[in-house]
Amino acid sequence: MDNLILDVKNLTKIFGKFTAVDNLSFSIKDGEILGLLGPNGAGKTTTIQMLLGVMEQTEGEIIYFDKPFKKHREEILQDVNFSSTYISFPWNLTIWENLMVFAHLYQVTDKRKRINKLLEAFEAQDLKDKNFYMLSAGEKTKVFLIKAFLNYPKILLLDEPTASLDPDIAKKIREFLKKEKEEFNVSMLFTSHNMTEVEEMCDRIIFLNHGKIIAQGTPSEIAKNIKNCKLQLMISQGSDELIKYLNKKGLQAQVNKPYLNIDIPEKQVSNILSEITRKGFEYEEINIEKPSLEDFFLKVVKENEISKN
Repeated sequence: MDNLILDVKNLTKIFGKFTAVDNLSFSIKDGEILGLLGPNGAGKTTTIQMLLGVMEQTEGEIIYFDKPFKKHREEILQDVNFSSTYISFPWNLTIWENLMVFAHLYQVTDKRKRINKLLEAFEAQDLKDKNFYMLSAGEKTKVFLIKAFLNYPKILLLDEPTASLDPDIAKKIREFLKKEKEEFNVSMLFTSHNMTEVEEMCDRIIFLNHGKIIAQGTPSEIAKNIKNCKLQLMISQGSDELIKYLNKKGLQAQVNKPYLNIDIPEKQVSNILSEITRKGFEYEEINIEKPSLEDFFLKVVKENEISKN
């Protein structure tokens, strides 16, 4: 049986009459990367703050390494770390000074060696003598991640870990995270608005909306909640007539020249292509795009906007 690194039971946070996190239960196994997703206001950051002990839960229990967080907070936090774009460091200290402070707090052995190794791994050697206020948003993100790995954590809470990074640097960060997972069995809780990144990184996902879990599973399992796929045809002529025909069939279609995009249940694709051919419509290219995690995310966001109105 896989060891549970984190076990969250019925976690709830209420602010006045507003419930930010509503009876949330999940677990993370040894060496697992769990995605915590949802639109803005879903409860992701509040959940992470409770997991770090920055905010106290209204109800529920948090258990790390088979130990209750409330009773063993100081001991547990020695093996936990986090990175977030929403934090800051003392502005007038250099990056080296900031990292040394954290290394002392985490009681890291051979502090200089550990910091230098991480600076090299994140290609940030040129930042160590700069003051924190001098850094760009992307450079700060790198430093937050370096801080997160200082104490050889058993579990990392990563809130938008590659935000503000250039694509090439973000790719290297993802490779580093995956390497740490494989070599040291580091578990991670991972939030991101980049669905492609989530699909690449996460073993499982829990999807929050209004503080509740509305879907969970692998990225592909969650994507299957969207029944329609996107059928794309290149049509040189007759697109208006084909749209009218498809609308009569109850299908939505629109032109994005030179393509005709059709929103259609995956099971109907072969039948509709046969019907189009029999009706005399000709297409030069065809592409079928199956539902993705991003489609599910956008569906939830759209439903939220409708409910507000």
